[in-house]
Amino acid sequence: MRRYVATELKELRLLDMVGAWMDLMAQRESQIAASKWLIEHLLQVEHTDRAMRSISHQMKVARFPIHRDLAGFDFACESAAQIDESPINTLASLEFVDTAQNVVFIGGPGSGKTHLATAIGVAGIIQRGLRVRCYCTVDLVNALEAEKAQGKAGGLRSRCCAWIW
Repeated sequence: MRRYVATELKELRLLDMVGAWMDLMAQRESQIAASKWLIEHLLQVEHTDRAMRSISHQMKVARFPIHRDLAGFDFACESAAQIDESPINTLASLEFVDTAQNVVFIGGPGSGKTHLATAIGVAGIIQRGLRVRCYCTVDLVNALEAEKAQGKAGGLRSRCCAWIW
């Protein structure tokens, strides 16, 4: 258990506490054995809380138009009749991020482009902790043009996260 607590303290960047914990364990292990469960529980709560706050922050930064996930997409509906579920599930595995590939959804209004793109972005944040930023095409083009007019072309690209839609 000594390594577990020390590892958790390190992950939470509580480095001074790591040394203090190790000293305490070396000197009085028998006296603090009953309190280990409390310390471990508090560390687990802190770790979980930080992870949840990080996800919440990344979801706000992504600026999704509305929260969507793949479970809420109806592949059987008439407007999605031409969308094959298999490639979408492959995209949801996020392997394309590892190989630095781009994904573009093309289709008419109401065909599910925004829903699918948002769902994959949400999966990226939740499953991998990726930084994601959602743009509609018009806003992206306007931002790029504004950058160019200010003589700062390429700034948006260098700040870019996992995807730009």
